[in-house]
Amino acid sequence: MQASHPTRRFMLLLPLVVAACGGSDDDVAFAPLRFNDLPPIQLKVASIQTEQRFIPSGVAPDVSFRDPVAPIDALKAMATDRLQAFGTANKAVFAVLDASLTRRDNAITGSFAVSLTILDDNGSQLGFAEARVQSRHTGDIGRLRPVLYDMTQAMMNDMNIEFEYQVRHNLQAWLTNGTAPATTVEQAPLDGSGGPSGQPPDQLPDQPLGQHPAVLPGPAYTPSNAPPTYLQPPQTQIQPQPVRPLPIQPQPVQPLAPPPLPPAPSQNYQ
Repeated sequence: MQASHPTRRFMLLLPLVVAACGGSDDDVAFAPLRFNDLPPIQLKVASIQTEQRFIPSGVAPDVSFRDPVAPIDALKAMATDRLQAFGTANKAVFAVLDASLTRRDNAITGSFAVSLTILDDNGSQLGFAEARVQSRHTGDIGRLRPVLYDMTQAMMNDMNIEFEYQVRHNLQAWLTNGTAPATTVEQAPLDGSGGPSGQPPDQLPDQPLGQHPAVLPGPAYTPSNAPPTYLQPPQTQIQPQPVRPLPIQPQPVQPLAPPPLPPAPSQNYQ
């Protein structure tokens, strides 16, 4: 029996058959990258504008177009999800300066950069902050799209941290005081006496500590039977002794005796 050999047409179609059986990473679904679960950055501006100042080349070594989530779209999503306008004047401009992914052999290099500029209504710059992150993947790449997606996701995590740090460090004067408290607390205005208007502090209404909406009750205090050490009187008291003068006995005055007279010279008369 004559052995059958594969035809030339079958050999040309064999790679397509193998690819169809093995599947392609283009068929894998990737979740979009959003950042609205992170705390917002509230700015004292009336509006926020987003600009794209970087355009990928689209040819080798650029591979950003193979990324399931384009780096430019991820950076714009960060601005949309995190920046909020809480002012009545001026504006903020968020700009994408770099969003490149390049591949050379088995090495992929990523570089992201953004800026945030505060402008007044006439276009003059009032504040500026810039954030940059870089990453590099080396080794066997395998399927390219999952590698680019994981790389972009990790870089965006770093960018969110770096961007918030730079904004709070360089644009502190343009940030609000933070988010509103979870519980609304109403408080009467204070007058010069330190209490609500029309009431001195010693006539404030009594209210149990645990029922006040703005104060959480603390643990109950149980006094001890023994008084504090620093309040106890001393065990022994020293009574001052009266000062008594020492008795002074007067000494009798002795009269001075006259000095003895010298003996009279003897006279011998012959």
